[in-house]
Amino acid sequence: MTEMVYGAVPVRAGEPILPKWWRTLDKWTMSCILMLFVIGLLLGLAASVPLAERNGFGNFHYVQRQAVFGLTALAAMLVTSVMSPVLVRRLAVVGFAVAFVALAFLPIFGTDFGKGAVRWYSLGFASLQPSEFLKPGFIVVAAWMIAASQQINGPPGTLMSFALCMMVVMMLVLQPDFGQASLILFGWGVMYFVAGAPMLLLVCMAAVVVLGGIFAYNSSEHFARRIDGFLNPDVDPTTQLGYATNAIREGGLFGVGVGEGQVKWSLPDAHTDFIVAVAAEEYGLVLVAVLIALYALIVVRSLFRLMRERDTFIRLAGTGLVCMFGVQAMINMGVAVRLLPAKGMTLPFVSYGGSSLIATGIAVGMLLAFTRTRPQGGIADYLNGRGR
Repeated sequence: MTEMVYGAVPVRAGEPILPKWWRTLDKWTMSCILMLFVIGLLLGLAASVPLAERNGFGNFHYVQRQAVFGLTALAAMLVTSVMSPVLVRRLAVVGFAVAFVALAFLPIFGTDFGKGAVRWYSLGFASLQPSEFLKPGFIVVAAWMIAASQQINGPPGTLMSFALCMMVVMMLVLQPDFGQASLILFGWGVMYFVAGAPMLLLVCMAAVVVLGGIFAYNSSEHFARRIDGFLNPDVDPTTQLGYATNAIREGGLFGVGVGEGQVKWSLPDAHTDFIVAVAAEEYGLVLVAVLIALYALIVVRSLFRLMRERDTFIRLAGTGLVCMFGVQAMINMGVAVRLLPAKGMTLPFVSYGGSSLIATGIAVGMLLAFTRTRPQGGIADYLNGRGR
């Protein structure tokens, strides 16, 4: 009766793993992810054809690769979502350690593919970006440290996680990769806020971030050029932002029609960083609104499910993962409409990219594992003494 009143899920003795997984899974989030993947393939059919022609491949070369990467990502997501929180934590620790070492060796063995930032390992048949796999691992490891610090006689986990965060951020800035560094810092800040950080300390951290941005502007020509381009009221129509802005304007409410868009022939990153411009031009504001709604539903629904979670580690790790997921989508779309400075960041499950797709699949799989319904009362009931 108590479980019925407080919304708990009864434990069924001897229940097989897959039926239990399906019964406790957040099916709305899973459905939204599948819809994003299908939309990504649809947009890839339009956006990647010019790139394939320029590189001498068949028209659907990159779409086929995206399908392979996407199916791999979905498989990784499903496998990870079946795991228990303890097993997810162990996977994250190992994954973070491997990605951290790979990130450290990037200056020696990595390549920039002519983009000015050494972020990838060239594998011949594909490329690997360690920072994409580092993000979910770091969030889970940092959440574990912060949660441990709240236990009686626990270690100084919050300080340890902050030191680890700063180490990762500095390694990313040296590439330079300010976008991923900002995501890492944001994810840690969200978890620290949820764990009960003093507001004054958060304000001081925000001030430090601003000072860091000023330093980066004065010391990095690449960073300064992007900020200047964002602040300039006149958009050069021959730049990526200029092409994207014009495409969004031309698309209007319902778009110019499937396959009729022109921005994909001008934008070198139309299939990755500026995939929203292709969506807006060919399908109009309607499809962009659908994308925003899907991302918002994933974030809001996951946060509501995490609010009912008793375990501090699960609550912090899930919040960090879903907030990072949502902010990455917001940054990608914000850049396309000139609300944010240009930043090389993919749109989760929609943009082309093997490392991004697979790493996002693992991260969302972890999120689904953390948001599965468990036999417990609500956190408010527990704090009031009714759920014990």
